[in-house]
Order: sequence, then C-alpha cells, then structure tokens
Amino acid sequence: MTHEDIVQAVKDIILTIAPDEEVGGLNLTDPLREQIELDSMDFLDIVMELRKRYGVQVPEDDYKELATLQGCADYLSPLLADHELVKSA
Repeated sequence: MTHEDIVQAVKDIILTIAPDEEVGGLNLTDPLREQIELDSMDFLDIVMELRKRYGVQVPEDDYKELATLQGCADYLSPLLADHELVKSA
C-alpha cells in the first residue's frame, strides 16, 4: 500500500467507527482528535480494526505514532507494504 492508500484506509476505518464524521477535509498533520470527535474507545476501535482488516499489531507504546494521518501513514507504511487496500462493505 502507498502512503495515500494508508491514509484512505484509516479514513475508511474512521467512517466505520464514526459514520457521521466528515473525513474528506482532514489535515494530514493535525492531531485527529483535534479535527474530529474521537474518544479513547474510538481510537482503540481504530487500532482493533487495523488488526482485523490488515493483521497489524500496534503495541500500546506506539499509539502516539497514530495521532495524525501522516503519522499513521509513516508508521504503517512498512507494515502494510505488501497489503492491498481493503474497503469496508
């Protein structure tokens, strides 16, 4: 997956968890929690959905790396290099 694919995958996961959120205009470098309403349970759901869809295990110590879309893309890029983008149903 490319960086763009990863950003799209995270946006798709956010829409699965919080379907009323507008993800189209999300800034890559601003913290997600400052741009949309995500509580800690929503964030954990994002991590769990990454594991479910892509088999990616994110250690709790690394959660801070997923604070922004750019951080997600940077952190997940080597882990998802051989994966295809999964779109939610």
